[in-house]
Amino acid sequence: MIGIIIPAHNEELYLDACLHAARTAAADTALNGEAVHITVVLDSCTDRSRAIVERHAAQSDTVCWIDHLCVDARNVGHARAAGTRHMLEHGARWLAFTDADTQVSPQWLSEQLRLNVDVVCGTVAVHDWAPHRHNAELLRSYFHDNYTDADGHHHIHGANLGVSAEAYLRAGGFEPLACSEDVALVKALELSGARFAWSAAPRVITSARCDAKARGGFGDTLLRYAESARAAVEAAAAKYRTITLQDVASHPPPRIIRK
Repeated sequence: MIGIIIPAHNEELYLDACLHAARTAAADTALNGEAVHITVVLDSCTDRSRAIVERHAAQSDTVCWIDHLCVDARNVGHARAAGTRHMLEHGARWLAFTDADTQVSPQWLSEQLRLNVDVVCGTVAVHDWAPHRHNAELLRSYFHDNYTDADGHHHIHGANLGVSAEAYLRAGGFEPLACSEDVALVKALELSGARFAWSAAPRVITSARCDAKARGGFGDTLLRYAESARAAVEAAAAKYRTITLQDVASHPPPRIIRK
């Protein structure tokens, strides 16, 4: 059985699309009918997130079933660990992690398994930069130029991570960290001797949200990217002004001699 673990804190805006995408990936014929269990870990939710999960859970079948856990931690590491324990108790052999504001591709699971390793670290794509308003195009361009969306990358995203159950247990699992719990797990997996694939094949689309749920997470990274992009533009403009002034100083206009 394959397990998909999705932590969520007040994600009513994104969760429905997230679950639709996860269910589509679970129905991929390349999985040869292997059962997929999707668990959403509702962490201190006060919005409609639970109702959304329950609506999807009502459509569960023998191939793909959906349930949820409720925790009150406001801690993504705690939430991921709780969801993973739940999956292991149900016999999951492969653990696939994503986020509630993320939509996985239809081949997401089969692409992870096809790589035949212990750990798959994937990349993320962003299709809608509108939340950043007047900085949207600048940020999109900066992200395109500075983010490696290709095999051999070394990005770590909890929104696109796959781990075998055996490797997860050997590494000790997620720590209860409010941020970078995915980075800590990957480091533990590396130390345990796990076999890795740093691949761009398992695709996900994530949000460019400005209201980051975890301080220091991907949302904060995008805000730092926006600051760097603005600084780069301002530096280029300042350099242009300096060059222009120097050019004017070294090439003064010709003197006009009146007769």
